[in-house]
Amino acid sequence: MNFSRFPIFKTAFDPHFPFSPQRFPFFYGWIIAVFTTVGTLFSIPGQTAGVSVFTDPVIAATGLSRVQLSSAYLVGTLGSSFMLPLGGRLMDRFGARLTVMLSSLGLGLTLVYLSVCDYLIAFFNGFFPFRNRSIVGLVVMAIGFTALRFSGQGILTLVSRNTIAKWFDRRRGFVSGIANVFISFGFSAAPLILSFWIDGFGWRGAWLALAVIVGGGMTFLGWLFYRDNPEICGLTMDGKLPKTLQQETSEEASQTQENVAKVGELTAKEALKTREFWGVTLGLSIHALTVTGITFNIVDLGAQSGLNEQEAVGLFLPIGILSTITGFLVGVISDQVRLKWLVIMLLLLQFAGFVGMANLELLPWRLLGIIGLGTSGGFFATLTIIALPRLFGRTHLGAIGGMQMTSMVVGSAIGPSLLALFKDTFGSYQSGLYACCLFLPIALILSLLSRE
Repeated sequence: MNFSRFPIFKTAFDPHFPFSPQRFPFFYGWIIAVFTTVGTLFSIPGQTAGVSVFTDPVIAATGLSRVQLSSAYLVGTLGSSFMLPLGGRLMDRFGARLTVMLSSLGLGLTLVYLSVCDYLIAFFNGFFPFRNRSIVGLVVMAIGFTALRFSGQGILTLVSRNTIAKWFDRRRGFVSGIANVFISFGFSAAPLILSFWIDGFGWRGAWLALAVIVGGGMTFLGWLFYRDNPEICGLTMDGKLPKTLQQETSEEASQTQENVAKVGELTAKEALKTREFWGVTLGLSIHALTVTGITFNIVDLGAQSGLNEQEAVGLFLPIGILSTITGFLVGVISDQVRLKWLVIMLLLLQFAGFVGMANLELLPWRLLGIIGLGTSGGFFATLTIIALPRLFGRTHLGAIGGMQMTSMVVGSAIGPSLLALFKDTFGSYQSGLYACCLFLPIALILSLLSRE
């Protein structure tokens, strides 16, 4: 962004202020890796894992039913998803540093809004004499969830993933694998930690505390440590010296790229026309749709298979462990493997996981479901970071990532309702999980036909 008209902003957002990344005794990309991981963890209040803990106390405070609150959450998630391409373009134009600050501040203000949602509902109900007083509640919560999902799950996550991808090339998979270990542990522990906060401070106090931590803390950390790319800091990706980088680039150009290929530096409009984009995006979106649906309905899904609540929820422990281990290993090997084979493995493991979860009553199938969902989760976590920059470069990464995240968020929004609809129509979740498998061959064909 050009701050030449505003000297104060020009100084504040100069990549060498308040310190120069060039002066660090080691490659500044490792600092980026640490704080982009922190940024992703700070998005938890806007993620399903962070919202779900507040569901019951918010229902009690607002007087809304569970179905009404879920409907407001669905509207908010879908509404935010269609705003994400705009957010991605803002990142391309204004850079990661300013974008992460705005998204963190926006998430903090949204949490303040949600902390007084019951007061707002009562206030507006006094002005609008609706016979059905829940209409105001639905509107208030839908607005809050739209802002929450857009700023937290959307932009803060998007800018953190894309920033780490811009600083690493050959080590991108390795670094993302390390980051995903901490992110997986953080997301797994979040519901328990937030539950303790709610017990100690109340649901309102917990949201206000998060507002201060995210709105104040992450805004400051983003300004202090985020930098859009290494070039503006006088550095190169992976911390290589310019001469070394130039020599390697020349050598690569003279070789057939046996391991890693890239389609090129494409715009978002150009990327949308490629098989590569849709092969990766469909694979990730199918995962988001089905796994969110399974997670949301896990207790009822387990009950249909003869599992009690503890046994059903307990499935997530081995799945989480497998996902963390696999994510790290995939990150390590991804720098040396063609992207298309990683996507194909994701799709095959998804198939195993979906079929296994459809037959939980049988132990061998249950184990297959755990292994399939756990390992595919590791592939999913790594591909969300490495795929787009490898395929389409970094110039329009925000806009392209915004389009991909729109697809993933839409999938996660409709997944719970879709599986519940199949259950109500056909009497079980099995048919819904098999239906989700029908999308996999499309992504598989696109991946097999892709150049990467």
